[in-house]
Amino acid sequence: MSETVQRLDRKKVMILAAAALVVLVLGGGIAAYLVFRGEELTYQTQAALRKALPETAAAELHERGVKLAGPLKCGDLPSRTKDKLRVSCSGTTSDEKPVAVFGSGERETAESHYTILVAGKPVVENAPCLGADCRGEEG
Repeated sequence: MSETVQRLDRKKVMILAAAALVVLVLGGGIAAYLVFRGEELTYQTQAALRKALPETAAAELHERGVKLAGPLKCGDLPSRTKDKLRVSCSGTTSDEKPVAVFGSGERETAESHYTILVAGKPVVENAPCLGADCRGEEG
């Protein structure tokens, strides 16, 4: 009888071990999904960021009561790479104060950062989004 009990105990241990392994694998998969859920940059390319930044920055400034004299002019920064998007824009306010806008995106972390300076003073500093992008609107 003790041999039969040992077989049953061994069988139960194997079943429990297999169940525990399944739980661990599923738990790890769920955790990995939650951590790396495929977040992507709002603007996937340097060109897309460069094209969108004048409009989103102008909208952000408008929301903060800053009126621009004309459209912002944007260009690529030399520090850009395929995985590190970098754009800067410049312009002036209606009362002739200089405006500088900096936008960046990191593919590895899917993070974006934006800074807007008016007359050298930060109006927006390291924000994750600007204008309609902060509200999830498409533009």
